[in-house]
Amino acid sequence: MKRNYEYIVLGLGGLGSGAAYWLSRKAGGEVLGLEQYEIGHVRGESQDHSRIIRLSYHNTAYVELAKLAYDAWHTLERESGDQVVLKTGGLDIAKHDTKIPLDTYRTAMSACNVEYEDLDADEIMKRWPQFTLSDDIEGLFQEDSGIAMAARANAAHQKMARANGATLIDNTPVTNIVTSGDEVTVETPDGTFTCRKLVIAAGPWSNRALGYLGMEIPLEVTREQVTYFAAQHPEDFAPDRFPVWIWMDDPCFYGFPTFGEAGPKAAQDAGGKPTTADTRDFEVEPENLRGVEEFLSRYIPGALGPIIYTKTCLYTLTPDRDFVIDTVPGHDNVVVAIGAGHAFKFASQIGRLLSELALTGESTIDLEPFVLDRPILKMRNPPKNYMQ
Repeated sequence: MKRNYEYIVLGLGGLGSGAAYWLSRKAGGEVLGLEQYEIGHVRGESQDHSRIIRLSYHNTAYVELAKLAYDAWHTLERESGDQVVLKTGGLDIAKHDTKIPLDTYRTAMSACNVEYEDLDADEIMKRWPQFTLSDDIEGLFQEDSGIAMAARANAAHQKMARANGATLIDNTPVTNIVTSGDEVTVETPDGTFTCRKLVIAAGPWSNRALGYLGMEIPLEVTREQVTYFAAQHPEDFAPDRFPVWIWMDDPCFYGFPTFGEAGPKAAQDAGGKPTTADTRDFEVEPENLRGVEEFLSRYIPGALGPIIYTKTCLYTLTPDRDFVIDTVPGHDNVVVAIGAGHAFKFASQIGRLLSELALTGESTIDLEPFVLDRPILKMRNPPKNYMQ
């Protein structure tokens, strides 16, 4: 087995698979991807049928990054022949006194020349009678929003990385990382591998990987869950008849049209309890599920029905809920990304950015909002704000 590579990617979830793909387009067989479990496992953050993709964001950095994400996904679709994005349109809805003001989204999209529509409750219910809304609710509709097909996109990244010559190995946990000069040594139970540049995309295991380099940042891992419902009329929630949606408040809820299962999906965002990647369980949290059901009963009653299943996943949250995309301080040959519980829509673009940092040491965009040594990540007990 080849042991020396130019580039090694640690973690083959959404971000790591994206990085392996984009690196392989330039470096081919000099790319190795290592996954500690089987490829496609459900212990992390990046599987299931769907994630929301949208241009609607609260600041211009994310809106511009989202534009690039659509381009990155399009490149993957063109090269793989696999569709991984389905546009359904997206609706952000909130009461006028919401804790997540829609005006920040209006301002950011307008500054980035993204078209959107302001809709009152009557217009929302006229277009989508599945909603039951009061007069104090308004919405923003952006037609390019939709579904990023999570498991399918991961598989496409992996397929094309291999097609380009990369080696992807699963069931290979990393037990140590050592940097020395221009070389990085990655130790595993199956022996050591060396590379010139290492990419860490370890999700909820990020601090374990960073710990090998003498670094730890204040991350909180939470166990989240999503539920598919067997709506009485699932055709009312078909992707061409119903948008992805986000309820902009605290608590924040979000949902999808019928896709991947025989009914729509809904969840509370960042509503899970703290855990760790190694001690988490896969049990349904009844209080969380009850909150989702009560929300749907009030605002989207037709989406309710017998539960098809509830699926758990993890969020790896930075205290400000902004990404990390950066070189590890003191280790110029190691780059890292942490998705803060909302990165999958950007997974291919973040993979492209990681490949740029690994290949050239520089990025084609300003990554200052996502640096690893920003002040809040240096605090021992930083304030937390997960609602954006």
